[in-house]
Amino acid sequence: MVARNEEALRELHRRYARLLYGLGQRMLRQPDDVDSCVQDAFMNAWKHAERFDPGRARVKTWLVSIAHHRFLQQLRDRPETALELEDWDEPTAAADPADRIMAQQAVQALDGSHRQLVELMYYRGYTHSELATMTGLPLGTVKSRLRTALDHMRSALGTEGGERA
Repeated sequence: MVARNEEALRELHRRYARLLYGLGQRMLRQPDDVDSCVQDAFMNAWKHAERFDPGRARVKTWLVSIAHHRFLQQLRDRPETALELEDWDEPTAAADPADRIMAQQAVQALDGSHRQLVELMYYRGYTHSELATMTGLPLGTVKSRLRTALDHMRSALGTEGGERA
């Protein structure tokens, strides 16, 4: 893509569009918003392909990060709507069955309060401060519980530094 080979962009889309649409559906729940954000993510990857560093992340991780940031921005741009903690459910399945199973196991390995914080932060885009307000926990407690939860998930996934071992 750095060389502006459109076939490279088509291949990236072929490999990862389903994954991004699945994540977008889970986070945004509005098909028009998902379509727009996924398209923006691929265009951002195309425009900034030279920023990809294979020493820092896999292509899949890089692209999911781009899309996730775009989904979060879309959520933040929406008018504020309340989400009752009791209404929260589990994340939907990822496009890759192996990833889905591993992610479910890692999330399910967390205790309820850690799981809830991770789901609200990652899938709903709440900030640490918003989570502290919603849960009534001190901000430092929210941050330390999220750090602990992510460490537990890394251990459950058998990863080091976020990459598969």
